[in-house]
Amino acid sequence: MLHSLPSFAHPDLIVGTETSDDAGVFRLRADLAIVNTVDFFTPIVDDPYTFGQIAAANALSDIYAMGAEPRTALNIVGFPKGKLSLDVLAEIIRGGSERVRAAGAVVIGGHTIIDEELKYGMAVTGIVHPDRVIRNVGVQGGDALVLTKPLGTGIIATALKRRKASRASVRAAVASMTSLNDTASALMRRLPVHACSDVTGFGLLGHAFEMASGSGVTIVFDTRQLPLLPGARRLAEQGYLTGGCKRNREYLKHQIAIDRSVRNGLTEIALDPQTSGGLLIALPESHAKALVDELRSSGVDAAAAVGYATALQDVCVRLV
Repeated sequence: MLHSLPSFAHPDLIVGTETSDDAGVFRLRADLAIVNTVDFFTPIVDDPYTFGQIAAANALSDIYAMGAEPRTALNIVGFPKGKLSLDVLAEIIRGGSERVRAAGAVVIGGHTIIDEELKYGMAVTGIVHPDRVIRNVGVQGGDALVLTKPLGTGIIATALKRRKASRASVRAAVASMTSLNDTASALMRRLPVHACSDVTGFGLLGHAFEMASGSGVTIVFDTRQLPLLPGARRLAEQGYLTGGCKRNREYLKHQIAIDRSVRNGLTEIALDPQTSGGLLIALPESHAKALVDELRSSGVDAAAAVGYATALQDVCVRLV
């Protein structure tokens, strides 16, 4: 659909819509650019305060993926009139505000409409030096791929709706989804990172495809190294899959190759849409261990080197 729309050109437009980057970037002056993003969705947990935290952390993540620092946020709300108490909305916004405050940014307003289904999210603005923008393209052959959060949030959320997820799985998923990617972003900015994306709705394989296809390389993931949320693999093998997982599989079927040795549960996890997922960082292999060690020592416990990039092969992404 976007291909049918006119594109925007401007001498100060650094990142637009051409490469499916996580946010747009516009230069204000030689040493300052603004980064803009927006994200919202329906509840994936029952507690309104926690839902607000997750939605805000998810929206803020796009700013961190670009190597930027968030500064302001606007609430976006769709609320079913007469079906829920306004106290629910107040708790959602309170949760979102808590995460924005933790990010060192401020909420400066928002907009609410009456909607049949509850929706919440944020439009976030960040700042970055124009020469230090980190995009989702630029991966080079020989790069290592580092992932900063465990996978499986969509699968666990689906199982939760059917009352089949354990308390331990839900606690771990919520802790991951409410965690900011601020530490990971700050640490990666110290190193010669070639590209980065946060792993969200297109899953690990979908976002890796965007990175690989835009960079002209093939990304290979080692499933033995993927960090997983507790219970995610078992739930995936039992069939607790989101509709988004199936759509990701259909979208990527000609773009990825999956080794026969990979168990189906791990394939589904790699396709699973993530909410407030981790950063997928491409950097020279010689720096990967140092980044993982720094991440783990700074509290990003799930950080792991999960793959590498090679010269372009017959597909953009391989799972082995």
